[in-house]
Amino acid sequence: MNFKILKSEIVHRGIVFDLKVDQIEYESGNPGVRETALHDGGAVVVPVTAEGKVVLITQFRYPIMQWLTELPAGKLGKGEDPYICAVRELKEETGYKAEKVEKLGAICTTPGFCTEILHIYLATGLTAGSHNREEGEQGMQVHEYTFDETDAMIQEGKIIDAKTISGLTMARLRLRK
Repeated sequence: MNFKILKSEIVHRGIVFDLKVDQIEYESGNPGVRETALHDGGAVVVPVTAEGKVVLITQFRYPIMQWLTELPAGKLGKGEDPYICAVRELKEETGYKAEKVEKLGAICTTPGFCTEILHIYLATGLTAGSHNREEGEQGMQVHEYTFDETDAMIQEGKIIDAKTISGLTMARLRLRK
């Protein structure tokens, strides 16, 4: 590190994230400011059916005012095990339960300003059931696509969600083995 922190302050406490502002000084003596969104992270699930299709959801994303096609995912509770979150979100958003859920890895979503780390899981041995969506998820739709179809959707700009593109890539690599 080529700086020291002079002052650190939480300027906003929110439901989804807190905002921290740090006053720093570089080794050169120049001042700087760093704003960081403090986020507990989340879990993402790549559900794959016995037929080799990926289960994706379409939901409205308020910050960008668009409907996005994504993998099921959710925010971790304080200290929550990402595996527990992944299993919960799969059932809550799609209605599916999985016989096997295995960790594929993790990604830093926006390390330039946010502490969010998403843990990505592959779910197989799926059994259909009823979803249990939160109020803001009521318009959500569930779809199944082949990996070739998701590749085309990414190339055509129909899937633009970073966690989904990362999760699909990680799942493809795992399933190739």
